Amino acid sequence: MSGAAETTGFVPDAQNTRLLRDAFGRFTTGVTIVTVAGEEGPVAITANSFSSLSLDPPLVLWSPDKGSRRFGHFAHASHYVIHVLAEDQADLCFGVSKDAWKLGAHDLKLNDAGVPVIPGALARFDCTREATHEGGDHVIVVGRVDRCEIRDGAPLVFFAGKTVRLAQD
Repeated sequence: MSGAAETTGFVPDAQNTRLLRDAFGRFTTGVTIVTVAGEEGPVAITANSFSSLSLDPPLVLWSPDKGSRRFGHFAHASHYVIHVLAEDQADLCFGVSKDAWKLGAHDLKLNDAGVPVIPGALARFDCTREATHEGGDHVIVVGRVDRCEIRDGAPLVFFAGKTVRLAQD
């Protein structure tokens, strides 16, 4: 096949974690912010490790990093909200990635479980923790979806460590 880009093969190990991250980054993902009610106010984390899991029962999963200073707030929360971000929420995404308490400056509504809700998301999943599973340096958190909201709009999308725009019809 002529004109094909050069490929790099490697066996993942501790010496090439950057290369492995780059390989993972070749999978285009949407971006979410997960919120919980913390003792000092709303706590948030940006995550692209989100996936639907089951329709019956309605389950989703996401995976917080055990090494994150925010880990304890999320791994043990019985209720949380996953927000699928819209393209115009990039500033919020990057703000939350730097500051877990970034949302404390906003006047947020709470859902029925007392969890802060970010307005304007493309989709929102109000969840009750169903299970957790060890997953290397992350924990896989499975949540039962108690309530959803959706709206139309363009998603915030990541590819190769950057936001990108999806072509619209």
